[in-house]
Amino acid sequence: MAKRKKDRVDVVYSTNPDYNYDYKPDQELDTLEPSDQKLRVFVDRKHRNGKVVTVVQNFIGTEDDLKSLAKLLKIKCGVGGAAKEGEILIQGDLSSKILEILRAENYGCRKG
Repeated sequence: MAKRKKDRVDVVYSTNPDYNYDYKPDQELDTLEPSDQKLRVFVDRKHRNGKVVTVVQNFIGTEDDLKSLAKLLKIKCGVGGAAKEGEILIQGDLSSKILEILRAENYGCRKG
C-alpha cells in the first residue's frame, strides 16, 4: 500500500529533504471463521442511477479473503459485482439467493 501524507505520525512537514517520516502501521485484520462472521445482506439503489445492487457488509478479514468471497458469490449468482471498501456489491436483487449461498458456506448472516 502506498504511503499517504495523512498517515504520517507526529510530523506534518519538514524542510529537511533527507527526513524520513514515520507512518502508521498497516492494520489488516485476521479473517474470522465463517461461523463467527456476522454479515448483513441488503438491497440498495442509492447513488447508483436507479440500478439495484445487493450489498454484503460487516466482513471482518483481509482484503484477499473479501475478494475471494465476492468472486464465489459472483460465480454462483452468474452476475457481476465488486469488492471494495470492506463490502461486496452484487448486481441485481439477489439477496435471498446470496443468503442461501452464505449459509451453505457456514457464514453467519442476516437480511436487512
